[in-house]
Order: sequence, then structure tokens, then C-alpha cells
Amino acid sequence: MNSKDNRTMNISRRDFCKRTTLAAGGGLLLSSLPIGASAHVAGSGTLKIALIGCGGRGTGAANMALSADDDVKLVAMADAFRDRLDDSYSRLSERYGDSGKLDVPEEHKFTGFGAYREAIKLADVVILASTPGFRPEHFEAAVEAGKHIFMEKPVATDVPGVRRVLEAGKRAQEKSLNVVVGLQRHYQNNYREVVQRVKNGDVGDILSGQVYWNSGGVWVRERQPNQTEMEYQMRNWYYFNWLCGDHILEQHIHNIDVANWFIGEYPESAQGMGGREVRNGPDHGQIFDHHFVEFTYPSGAVIASQCRHQPNTMSRVDEVFQATGGTIYTDGNGAGELKARGGRTLYTHNASSDPNPYQQELDELFASIRKGEVINDTENGAKSTQTAIMGRMATYTGQVISWDEAMASNQVLVPAESELDWSANPPVMPDSDGRYPVPVPGETTLV
Repeated sequence: MNSKDNRTMNISRRDFCKRTTLAAGGGLLLSSLPIGASAHVAGSGTLKIALIGCGGRGTGAANMALSADDDVKLVAMADAFRDRLDDSYSRLSERYGDSGKLDVPEEHKFTGFGAYREAIKLADVVILASTPGFRPEHFEAAVEAGKHIFMEKPVATDVPGVRRVLEAGKRAQEKSLNVVVGLQRHYQNNYREVVQRVKNGDVGDILSGQVYWNSGGVWVRERQPNQTEMEYQMRNWYYFNWLCGDHILEQHIHNIDVANWFIGEYPESAQGMGGREVRNGPDHGQIFDHHFVEFTYPSGAVIASQCRHQPNTMSRVDEVFQATGGTIYTDGNGAGELKARGGRTLYTHNASSDPNPYQQELDELFASIRKGEVINDTENGAKSTQTAIMGRMATYTGQVISWDEAMASNQVLVPAESELDWSANPPVMPDSDGRYPVPVPGETTLV
């Protein structure tokens, strides 16, 4: 652990949580940009974009970034794999090939573990959409280079990574850099409307809730002949904790983040259970296929959190909260409703004309840059990432995990960049039967 990690390791949960109030708009810090802090405000020139991570989400974010402002262009791309970069470029070319917005010559296409550094140099705005384990390193580099940033969630896969992001986020604020994190429900009208009514006291105080991401799971990519173990895990990043952090973090963070946002604080402890019941083959790496966590908040509210990757089971992705004066319903498809005790409807959201929240988060990023303002989502993104990691710790160990215990963890999952090579062994290796080490509740301990 470096000295920076040591300095931040002893942050208490109370101090950590009170540094930023969760505003009704989504836990964002918004301020004016000092005169001369940026050359690209108030319509003052072309904003150059670099895409770091050229998979489906990165390509989608780049597509929307190119639509978010009239005077932007993509000038650099970076990915671990050349075929993924080429596929992304091809898809973007279908829409922007003749527009002048796609300006990525061959010498601005970078591949490999360190490719992001070269791409960042060429841009004013960077999109960080690589596998989550690399996010802290990429974010630090973009902040140090003085770039505005869109970064996908989660912002780390381990606690030392969360601490690195928090420190870099402070430097971003000092430099008046915009940072938007891809927890897009904060940019979604139904959530914004409902949370404003919750903060206004329309249904009283939240006492409990249930948040869900239950689905059939995601893709599996078969091992290919002559593939090194590092390449196999990088291609199948979802199933390895150093790269993904498990689906409670990579997907379910959205619903957990909504609970934090609506309650207005972060949990003081977590306890739960989980395991591998259905998705348990060698091709499923080391992550669980189900997690159930109870998060307890300083106010006394308790949130029951479910996420599951099991085919042919109930699918549900939404949130429900019980308050002193009624019930709150939200989901990512645009639903938003408040009901009084007894069932009387207090508010129903009409989502028919709502903008796409994925587009909205990019629109607001570029608008903020142009206006000379600053959005900084970093701290909320880091704290919601930490909440989900704490839930993972609880299910993996079977123990009650406090916020302070979780924040003190020194378990580093992601190797240093200098240790990453296609021929190197990744942090976890299969046994002679091709199976990977899997956490065992009651045996696995918090490090």
C-alpha cells in the first residue's frame, strides 16, 4: 500500500459521509469555474474526446457524447484489444463517418494495458469505460492531466481503489474539472422528481426498503485455443473480482445507490448471504450468482438488497421504500409513484416525454463545460461503490461488516500496471480442474 492509501485509510464513516450532502439533484457538487481555468467554456472551441475502453458501454457513451454538443469530435481511442477497438470504430463510423465528428487516425488508436495514457494526452474530455478494476488508475491519470471526465460505474473493485478515487476526486475539484459518473438514475427525470418530493417530506421519513436487480445473468465467452490465462480473464472480465467486483457491485450498485440517495446517508453496517447455486461452472470464474444483504443506516432505516443471476427465475429491477407517511416506487424504465398510507396516490410520474438518462448525463456534462460550471459526482460514486463492496464483504464472509471495517480494508485486488502483461499470471489462477477459488461464507475473512 502506498503512502496515499495510508493517509486515507483511517477515515471514519461519520466524517466520510458528512463531507457531502446528498442533494435532491443527485449528490452532485456544482460550482462556477474560475476565470481562465478552461479554454473550452461558453462555446469557445471544439472539444476533443478520447474513449478509453471500447466495449459496448464505451461505444454507447462515445456515441452519445458525440451527440451531446455541436462542436465535439472523437480524436483518440484506447482498449486492451485491437479487435474491440476496431469494432467500436466501425459502429461509430456508421453514424458519424461523414460528419467530421469522428477523427481518429491510425496513429491515435492505442492498444494494450497502458494505452489509456497516450489517448488521454490528445483530448479535452475523456470517457472512462474500461473494465472497472482499472478505473482508479485511469481516473487518476485523467485528473492529473487536467481533463474533464465521464467515468462509468463502479469506480473501483476494491477499497484501496475507492480511496484512490476519493483522493483524485478532491484534486479534480481543486482543478475545476467536471466529473460525471455513470449512475444515470441521478440524471433520470422520474428519480429526480420522486426524490425531490421525498426530500420535501411528502411521505415522511424512509424506514425501510427493498432494492432489486434479479435477472438471468450476462454473457459467457468461451476459452479460445492458444489464449493466455490473462487474455481469457480479460475477455471474461465479468466473472473475476479483480476486474468486475461481482454483480452486486457491477450491476446492483444502481439500486443500492438509489437507496443511499433517497435516504440521504450511507449505511453503517451490512450483513447478508450469498453463493453459487446455478451459475457455478469453471466458465463462471469466482463470483456468486446471488446476494442478499441488509444495509442498516444511521437513521435506523434498513434496506433489503437482492441481486440474482439465475435463468428462468423472477426478473425484477426496481426499488420500493416504506416511509412514515406512505410508500415510494421507482424503476429504471420511468416509473415513479408515491402513495399515502392506505393506498391513496400522491404522485405518479409521466415518463412519456422524458429524455434518455444515458444521453442526459452526457448532455449535462458538456453543457457544464461550456457554461464554465463544475459537476463533480466523484464522492457519491465512490461512496456508492464502497456500499456495494461492503455488501460483497458481508455475503462473502457471512459476517456483519461495519463501514469503518470496510473502509480500513487493505486488500488490493488489482495488480499494478507494471505487473500486467499478456503472458503474466493474473491475480487468481485455476486449479488442475480449471476451477477458480470461490469465497466461502464462514471461512473467507475480511482483509
